[in-house]
Amino acid sequence: MAEDEVTAEQLAAIAAENEQPEPVNYKPPAHKSVKEIQELDKDDESLRKYKETLLGSGAVEADSTVPNVQVTRMSLMCESAPEPLVLDLTGDLEAFKKQAFVLKEGVEYKIKISFKVNKEIVSGLKYVQQTYRKGIKIDKSDYMVGSYGPRLAEFDFLTTVEEAPKGLITRGNYVMKSKFTDDDQHDHLSWEWNLNIKKDWKD
Repeated sequence: MAEDEVTAEQLAAIAAENEQPEPVNYKPPAHKSVKEIQELDKDDESLRKYKETLLGSGAVEADSTVPNVQVTRMSLMCESAPEPLVLDLTGDLEAFKKQAFVLKEGVEYKIKISFKVNKEIVSGLKYVQQTYRKGIKIDKSDYMVGSYGPRLAEFDFLTTVEEAPKGLITRGNYVMKSKFTDDDQHDHLSWEWNLNIKKDWKD
């Protein structure tokens, strides 16, 4: 059997194995601006210090033309990779459809998303990834990233350890559709990229 010759029935079986239960019913908190939060209970010294550690000593002055959440990079973190696997998400996202990350079958890896929060607190950030093979969706993963306040430095989010599929029928190209969203269903960034599972890094 040649590499990447997988039948529709096999893909349907993989998709059925990867089906996840519906997420729990989560109600996001009411939105408050950084200024509103800083004004709350400002006479309570211990609370003021706690908020300062979370939000910093003052609001971040940000360019009003930039979005509140900027997703800057996606990296595949794999100790055995011969070179870093990094996508710069500030450039041409369409270019990623013409290239592919090569991943050796069976290796363990994590995905790291780097992002900035510029102006206001954002609650319930979430990274959603859908995996397609030959046009059929075979997997979907939702990762809760959390809630963040504005700051000058970037934040990094690491997924749990994933294992690349292994075996002859799992080798080949996978189309990954990624989205960075939040409680309010804001699509902060969506991008598509390719993952090529091979027998070895350079086969």
